[in-house]
Amino acid sequence: MFEAQFQTFEEAAGGIALSARLAAFREDMLRQTLTGFVIPRADSQQNEYVPPSEERLAWLTGFTGSAGLAIVLTRQAALFVDGRYTLQAAQQVDTAAWSVESLIDPPPESWLAKHLVSGDRLGFDPWLHTSAAAERLARACEKAGAELVAVERNPVDAIWTERPAPPLGPVTIHGPQFAGESEADKLARIRTETIKLGLDALVLSDSHAVAWTFNIRGADVAHTPLPLSYALLPRDGRPTVFIDDRKLSDAVRQRIEASAIIMEPEALLPALTMLAESGATIGLDAATAADELSRVIGAAGGKPRRGADPVALLKAVKNPTEIAGARIAHRRDGAALARFLAWIDREAPGGILTEIDAVEALETFRRETGALKDVSFPTIAGTGPNGAIVHYRVTRKTNRRIAPGDLLLMDSGAQYEDGTTDVTRTIAIGEPTGEMRDRFTRVLRGHIAIARAAFPDGTTGAQLDTLARQFLWHAGIDFDHGTGHGVGSYLSVHEGPARISKLGTTPLKRGMILSNEPGYYKAGAYGIRIENLVLVIEDKIDGAEKPMNGFETLTLAPIDRRLINADKISKRELTWINDYHARVHREIRPLVDEATKVWLDAATAPLQGSA
Repeated sequence: MFEAQFQTFEEAAGGIALSARLAAFREDMLRQTLTGFVIPRADSQQNEYVPPSEERLAWLTGFTGSAGLAIVLTRQAALFVDGRYTLQAAQQVDTAAWSVESLIDPPPESWLAKHLVSGDRLGFDPWLHTSAAAERLARACEKAGAELVAVERNPVDAIWTERPAPPLGPVTIHGPQFAGESEADKLARIRTETIKLGLDALVLSDSHAVAWTFNIRGADVAHTPLPLSYALLPRDGRPTVFIDDRKLSDAVRQRIEASAIIMEPEALLPALTMLAESGATIGLDAATAADELSRVIGAAGGKPRRGADPVALLKAVKNPTEIAGARIAHRRDGAALARFLAWIDREAPGGILTEIDAVEALETFRRETGALKDVSFPTIAGTGPNGAIVHYRVTRKTNRRIAPGDLLLMDSGAQYEDGTTDVTRTIAIGEPTGEMRDRFTRVLRGHIAIARAAFPDGTTGAQLDTLARQFLWHAGIDFDHGTGHGVGSYLSVHEGPARISKLGTTPLKRGMILSNEPGYYKAGAYGIRIENLVLVIEDKIDGAEKPMNGFETLTLAPIDRRLINADKISKRELTWINDYHARVHREIRPLVDEATKVWLDAATAPLQGSA
């Protein structure tokens, strides 16, 4: 009945194959007179999702998470992951060959300080690290009396004989009915920012920035409609887009050429060299520009200026057309979610369904909207203890039966041309325990605190993050991920620069779309997360002495009432829940079938508190 077209459930290679790869890697490393090498989970543009040809970390280690780094020395090998992936990494890598270490606190440089010795030569690929990352490695080497060496030949590439070819996904036009702003207007705004920054030219090293600027989309990586590309925007004159011509139809080529010159990707370094030879100051995105770009500009006599990409902030603030599209996309997605949640409630208590069944069903309901282009990331469907793995991805090997008494955590999203969605619901299968209801209610109260927040212009995500954690902290518990991330408009589901987290230093601006997703994870038992997408809007407060902002919730899907302890929430929180469910009922009910309407009526019925 159900199938997944945009997701697979195969297990990464492991065992003897990976041991042989590590041995071959060390042999090539030594041939280059290196005693160590750093392998990031990155391509040359620091993309979150990378094409198969760039999955070096997964190929060498078996770890398939979206963030990580490995260091191989002649004597030791370590994989570094953040708190989202600690459990997953331990399951995926051979812990006899690799130690699993912290990516954040302490960082990999601390590990290097302990394990490098004087005279070591640590190699790195300057196309796969930003300049800031390379400088951190250099400092760690210097402290140990070792040398950091930029290599021309990556040892992974040298031994990866079956490495896939680079992608050639066709490029499409993102029309004005979705983009809401012409390329000419965007380029004019970018030029203004370039002049403000005192730059002679700006390099767009982030393919998302290229896609947004020139109103194009692509199919080079999974789950994000990305055309891998670069652009060079001089302060005066026509910009250049560096993209493989084989991806372009005649119509797309003509559209891009209306505002830019098109060149092959190999022409980027010669173009930068020529510009740099004139002594030009060239802006580079500190977050995505490869260290190699800085090296080339500097070697040719130019001045590389690293900093925040001005396009990132322009892209993050959605225009009225994009906001209208997001609202439409979330109504469409909400109807698919309601059908799925009704189906799960009918079928899961029987104990027959598996996690893969749930993933396939949800994708099918979304495909049946007729508008789904892709899922926005691999669906996280974790039941029981698998739900405690924050970024769990089910495989045929890990696939678990959904059993009565479980909590099923479903984190999923869709790519529609008018908007990108991301939503998490935690579902009680059968009767939840008192502890489950307590933890869920604490997470929900934190979620509501963010949703109801009023904050002055200029407030950052770091200033709001505590609101989501306060009720968990009262019980001595927390979660090891940010509370929210930015979301693109038919682009990346994880978009900078704004986020709601301890590290979120970018002020939140009206028009930004972010997630609101506090959680709680009990290792070996269950996971809880409640996620909606929210839009930053003006909050008109009588008597306010400064401009105030708030959030409009975009996601429309019931929150499991069976997991809410209504006696432990305030009247205002109860009102928020009932108002939210009334809105879900009002907007989603006309879009679903009769059986789902019956389920939705019950799922959104008003809660009664003790007061």
